[in-house]
Amino acid sequence: MQHRWNRKKTQFPLVVVVLLVFMVSSILYNESNIRLIHEGPDHRPRREATRFTYVRPNLPARTARAPVLDRFSKCNSTREYSGKSIWWGNGARETDAAKRSRVDLEEKCDVFSGKWAFDNTSYPLYEESSCPYMSDQLACHKHGRPDLNYQYWRWQPHGCNLKRWSATEMWEKLRNKRLMFIGDSLNRGQWISMVCLLQSVLSKDQRSMSPNAHLTIFRSEEYNATVEFLWAPLLVDSNSDDPVNHRLDERIIHPDSVLKHAAKWKHADILIFNTYLWWRQGPVKLLWTADENSDCEELDGLGAMELAMQSWAEWVSSKVDPLKKKVFFVTMSPTHLWSREWKPNSEGNCYSEKLPIDQEGYWGSGSDLPTMRMVDNILGQLGPKVYVLNITQLSEYRQDGHPSIYRKFWEKLSPAQLSNPSSYSDCIHWCLPGVPDVWNQLLFHFL
Repeated sequence: MQHRWNRKKTQFPLVVVVLLVFMVSSILYNESNIRLIHEGPDHRPRREATRFTYVRPNLPARTARAPVLDRFSKCNSTREYSGKSIWWGNGARETDAAKRSRVDLEEKCDVFSGKWAFDNTSYPLYEESSCPYMSDQLACHKHGRPDLNYQYWRWQPHGCNLKRWSATEMWEKLRNKRLMFIGDSLNRGQWISMVCLLQSVLSKDQRSMSPNAHLTIFRSEEYNATVEFLWAPLLVDSNSDDPVNHRLDERIIHPDSVLKHAAKWKHADILIFNTYLWWRQGPVKLLWTADENSDCEELDGLGAMELAMQSWAEWVSSKVDPLKKKVFFVTMSPTHLWSREWKPNSEGNCYSEKLPIDQEGYWGSGSDLPTMRMVDNILGQLGPKVYVLNITQLSEYRQDGHPSIYRKFWEKLSPAQLSNPSSYSDCIHWCLPGVPDVWNQLLFHFL
């Protein structure tokens, strides 16, 4: 299977067998400890399952009997993970012809491999103040960021060019269609970027936005099209599905059901999914839909994410006709929490960073390799039913693109935080205009 993440591959010389074995052993040892780089409770060795059983996901009859999950849900009891896994078959593997076609296309123009070029002539693609739908979480200039250089960087693939953005052409692609982003706040940021990119060519009486809710819809009357965002940070049903009140002490999921969210996303013509960061906040409670007594199991974030991805993949594999519906999966959005990774011997984070990282192939611990391998394996089995938007490497270079302290904070900051700006920097989300606009250019390129 082709490697989707575009990391540079190390070329090992042919050496004596003993040295080769030593090198391979060292690599395997180091990769087994990569997750420990992140300072989080879920980055520990996964528990060994005592037995393995397979559960068929997304069964309506079973889900109807399962306890409804909301922010008030609690586990009646919690036990160790039993080893249950999701049965979803082998997906829809690519035919040799389809694989050759895809590889030929990627060889002609690998738009995910390149560098950032300063361009204050054609960028930004819109003005922050001109977008009435801009989020205060992402409006960095409005909230005091003094430099604007983060808005002027263009992604330049090696040896080719991205398709030039055109709002009217994008609307024509969307005419009589529903485009839906599904995921967490990073995917919501990409959705806001898309709305800001598109809204300027519509008159005020031809556009509308529904109130902020579980499903938020931006509509164009002229094109009879919508650009929507569905809050589903874990993809499967969970107790964190309230778009406002989701800061909870523990995460509880139905690992074998996406049906609550799928009831909304199944009607869209173009689907853009993401999930990642919410799985890195500690152990996750599993409440299988066959358990009516709210007896939970506990599993680390990576293992729980794999179960959720498998349930999502079963829905895609069984329900998606690529001739009628396009599905995209956006790879992980990197964080820049430790400046020592790109600026040795420093102790900060993304705060006060003004220029992209110019080291080609730079890779920080904000992008977890075990997670990437797991996702790559599942997407590979889905074959032509899913397009991969590989934003990870290109976003790794942009430690300067985060809001840092220049955003609205929804909780009051303490005097200690205010005296040390880097202590409350947001190095997860992205300023707009900025990096997510390029993610949408990539989407436009492949549509």
